[in-house]
Amino acid sequence: MASLNLNQIISNSNTSFAVNRRPGLRLPSRIGLRVLASDSASAEPDLSITVNGLQMPNPFVIGSGPPGTNYTVMKRAFDEGWGAVVAKTVSLDAAKVINVTPRYARLRAAANGSAKGQIIGWENIELISDRPLETMLKEFKQLKALYPDRILIASIMEEYNKAAWEELIDRVEETGIDAIEVNFSCPHGMPERKMGAAVGQDCRLLEEVCGWINAKATVPVWAKMTPNITDITEPARVALRSGSEGVSAINTIMSVMGIDLKTLRPEPCVEGYSTPGGYSCKAVHPIALGKVMSIAKMMKSEFNDKDYSLSGIGGVETGGDAAEFILLGANTVQVCTGVMMHGYGLVKRLCEELKDFMKMHNFFSIEDFRGASIEYFTTHTELVRMQQEAIQQRKAVRKGLQSDKDWTGDGFVKETLSMVSN
Repeated sequence: MASLNLNQIISNSNTSFAVNRRPGLRLPSRIGLRVLASDSASAEPDLSITVNGLQMPNPFVIGSGPPGTNYTVMKRAFDEGWGAVVAKTVSLDAAKVINVTPRYARLRAAANGSAKGQIIGWENIELISDRPLETMLKEFKQLKALYPDRILIASIMEEYNKAAWEELIDRVEETGIDAIEVNFSCPHGMPERKMGAAVGQDCRLLEEVCGWINAKATVPVWAKMTPNITDITEPARVALRSGSEGVSAINTIMSVMGIDLKTLRPEPCVEGYSTPGGYSCKAVHPIALGKVMSIAKMMKSEFNDKDYSLSGIGGVETGGDAAEFILLGANTVQVCTGVMMHGYGLVKRLCEELKDFMKMHNFFSIEDFRGASIEYFTTHTELVRMQQEAIQQRKAVRKGLQSDKDWTGDGFVKETLSMVSN
C-alpha cells in the first residue's frame, strides 16, 4: 500500500460513498471517513482493513453466536486480537427465547456413531440470546468504554413490527456500537413470528423490513443472508438496494445431523426428540464459497462493490480457508464454530497463515488479492468452448475419457481419478 500524500488525503476526503437505495429513499451516508497512516518500508504483509469506514487490525471477525454471548467472552476475543466482534443476536423480549440442552451435535469423518475421526460438521438448535436486552446493552457499553477503537457489531432480529425494529435499533445504537448486522437468516427458531430466515427467504418482506431498518439506523448495516434459498443473489440484491452497506453470507444450513442407529433417535437428542437445526463447520465451506462467489459477482456487475462490503462465513479453521473467501471478494471473514472448537487463540494462527499465503504471492495488503479469483469462474458451456479451442490450437490430447461411452466397470476408479484436477 503506497503512502498517502496530502493531496490524496484531501481527494479521498471528498469522496462520496454511493448507496443504491430503494426509489424515493434518501438517507444520509452512515460511513465515516478514516485516514490510514502511511506505511513503512517493511515487507511484512499488512492485514489491517477499512470496511464501510470501520478500521480493523485484521479481517477476522467473531461470528454471531456463543463466542459473542456476553461481556467476558467478547472481551477475551478483543484481548486475543480478533479484528471485530459480532455479538450474539438480541431482540427486545428475551423472555420468548428458551434454549434446550443438549443443543449441539457433531459429524465426524468416520462411521455413524463413531467417536473417532475429524469433526467436519456441527449442528446447533440454539436460539438467539436468552439474556435480557438490558444486560446485553450494558455490556456493549462496557466493551466500548474499554475498547473504544475496536469494532463491536450488534446482531439484531425482531418480529414483523416496524416500531419494534426501530426501538431495537435506537437502543443498541445508544451503547456506541460501530455497526449492525441484521439476522435475516437463522434457519430455526420462531419463523411463525416472521423472524430470521422467514424474512430472508421472502424478498418482498425483506425489502420492506430492510427499508425500515435503513431509514432508522445511523451506523453501517450488514444484512446476514440465509443459504436456504434457491438463488442467494436475490435477497442480497434486495438488501443492498434497500440501503444496507454490506451483506454477510452464509448463516447455517438447515439440516438433520443424523440418527443414532442404536436408539433410532435423532441428534441432538432432547428427551428422545429433536428438531432440524443449523449446519456449520468444515463441511459447509465449499457451499459457502459458492454462495459468496455468486454474491460477489452480482455486486461487481450491478453495484460499485468498493462502496459495499461482503463478509464471508462458513467453515473457516485455517488462514487458507480465509484466503479463499477473500479471493472470492470478501472484505472480512467471520468465524463462529471454529472458535467453539479451537478457542479464541485461533485468531493468531489464522493471521500467521494468512500472512504466509500473502508472502507466497508477494501480496502486501488484503486489497491486493481481494476478488482476484472471481474472473476464473464461467459457465460449463464456456468451459467446453475454451477446451475445444485449446485442443485445436495446441493439438493437445484431452486428459481422461473422451466420452461417456468410454467408461468401463473394471477401471472405474482409475478412470475417475484421471479426470480429477487436484
